[in-house]
Amino acid sequence: MAAASPPEPLEDLTLETRGSVALITLNRPDKLNAWTAAMERSMRIAMAAAANDPAVRAIVVTGAGRGFCAGADMNLLQEIDPDAGEKRSLASASSGVTYDWDRSAGPDISSHMGGRFGYVPQIPKPVIAAINGPCAGLGMVFALWCDMRIGAEDCFFTTAFSKRGLIAEHGISWLLPELTGHSVAMDLLFSARRVEADEARSVGLLNAVAPSEGLVDQALAYGQDLADSVSPRSVAVMKAQVWKARFQSLREAIDTGDDEMNKSFASADFKEGVAHFVEKRAPNFTGK
Repeated sequence: MAAASPPEPLEDLTLETRGSVALITLNRPDKLNAWTAAMERSMRIAMAAAANDPAVRAIVVTGAGRGFCAGADMNLLQEIDPDAGEKRSLASASSGVTYDWDRSAGPDISSHMGGRFGYVPQIPKPVIAAINGPCAGLGMVFALWCDMRIGAEDCFFTTAFSKRGLIAEHGISWLLPELTGHSVAMDLLFSARRVEADEARSVGLLNAVAPSEGLVDQALAYGQDLADSVSPRSVAVMKAQVWKARFQSLREAIDTGDDEMNKSFASADFKEGVAHFVEKRAPNFTGK
């Protein structure tokens, strides 16, 4: 079943809905879903369509075939000519895609976001990466921008940059230490070694490990459980709070929480949250 129709055709990925969850699938299986300019533009369009679809309450991103994403397409990397000002050619290919989803719930985090994937934290819905097979380089960067990651038993991560003569790009120098701690991040960046699923979970890269055959189903089930049982308004506000808190003092985070709690008391979802508990029935949250 198709999600809200994107404004233009999608290339190198697909978008569909499963219940209340949007499923975005990187779709270059013959290339281990290596990242292209067309894929990047389509990802932004698909994310915006899912964010704007009121029937969608969570987003799952996975890869077709044997891998999540093997990193940037090497053919495109070979075409980069720094002397011609094309250093950021892959990133700039996404220009012109605008975001008009509702960001009114929760504190504003837009001033802290930017670059290639800074739009992902601003989506007011959970974004879950279902990591199948290799997750390398640019693919790993994108996965770390997601809210959480579930990995298949046979998945693995590698930063890859140092083995390509590159550096820690697109915010991974900030994101990775936040998840793993300083010394582990340094190891993974310097060595670009392969990190298997069990280790990835132990160091904080994965929230859970699932059987390979059931990976996407588990991620979709988690997203559907959120859709059925929790307030989408609460999720949107808390997502913004957690990101905002990374740039705040404790005192500022407390003040933000107090302000957002007062706003929550006036919301329809708060009234429904109390009512369904008292009436011992399933909730019917509207996100308002």
